Amino acid sequence: MTQTHVPVIAIHGGAGTISAATTSAEQAQAYHDALKSIVAAAQAMLLKGASALDAACLAVEMLEDCPLFNAGHGAVFTHDETHELDAAVMDGATLAAGAVAGVCHIRRPVRAARAVLEDGAHVLLAGAGAEVFARERGLEMVEPSFFSTEARRQQLYRVRGTGRVVTDHEGATMAATGSSPLDEDKKFGTVGAVALDMHGHLAAATSTGGMTNKRVGRIGDSPLIGAGTYADDRTAAVSCTGSGEMFIRVAAAYDVCARMAYGGATLEAATHAVVQQSLPAIGGSGGLIAVDRHGNLSLAFNSEGMYRGHARGNDAPQTAIFA
Repeated sequence: MTQTHVPVIAIHGGAGTISAATTSAEQAQAYHDALKSIVAAAQAMLLKGASALDAACLAVEMLEDCPLFNAGHGAVFTHDETHELDAAVMDGATLAAGAVAGVCHIRRPVRAARAVLEDGAHVLLAGAGAEVFARERGLEMVEPSFFSTEARRQQLYRVRGTGRVVTDHEGATMAATGSSPLDEDKKFGTVGAVALDMHGHLAAATSTGGMTNKRVGRIGDSPLIGAGTYADDRTAAVSCTGSGEMFIRVAAAYDVCARMAYGGATLEAATHAVVQQSLPAIGGSGGLIAVDRHGNLSLAFNSEGMYRGHARGNDAPQTAIFA
C-alpha cells in the first residue's frame, strides 16, 4: 500500500488559567521539555509506520507517567482523599473504542482502555469491574498511593475548604509557589493525544485524574466516547480538556466531527464553533486538540492557556502553553 500521508501527532496536558505568580523561565521550560520529549517519541513511532492508535496511546502513557500532569502518577484527589482515574481510546479506522472510569489500582489507565477496545465486547468499564478486567489482562496494578503527590494533596486541602470542585490546574498553588505556568488551582487536568498515521488512519486517546475535590463516583467527559474523545477516519480525531460536565452536555468531540461530516465545515471552523461558541454558551471552559484526515491541526481553547505540543512529518516538535 502506498504510504502517502504525512504523519501528524498532537498532545495536550490540560488547559487553564495563567498563574498569578510569576513563572520563571526554568519552570516553564520543564513543561516544554516534557511535552517535547513525548511528542518526539510518538513522532518517531509514526515515522516508522506505526498506527495512529499506537502513537496516541504511547503519548498518553508517557503523559500519565509524568507527575506534571493530572493523569496517572500526579492525579488529583477526590473530596475523600482518594484517586479515581478515567481514560478512553478510539480508532478512527474502525470506530472501535474502549474506556475505563473510576479506577484506582491500574497503573496506566490508557492501557486498560486499549484492552477494552481490543477485547471488543464492551466500550466502557467502570470501577471494580474495570479493575478485575485489567488484572485478567495482566496489566500492571499498583496501590492507590502510587498516584499521590504531595503537591496534589496540598491542592485538595486548599480547595476542600472552599467547598468548590476544581479542575487540576485550578487547584494548586503550586501557583502560589510559582512552580507551574498555569495556575494549578484553575487548570483542567486531563491529558490527551490525537494522531494521523502514514496509512491515513486517525486515533484519539485521553486520560485524566478528574477534578480536585470531586464527589467520589463523578465521571467527566474524558472516558465518554463523543464527549471528551472521538475519532473517525472520515473526519477527525479529537481529545478534549476542560469543564467535563459542559463537554458532556454539548458532546464536544463528536460535535466537531459532525459539523465536518454533515455541514461540510473545515476542522478549524468546527473546532472554533464548539470551543468559542457552544461551550461558552453554557459556561464551559477549556480546549481540545484535533487532527483531520488531511493532516490539518487545531489546538483550540477558550481558557488562558493549554499545555500542548505537535509535530508533522520530520519537523521538529513545537510546544506552547499560552495563547
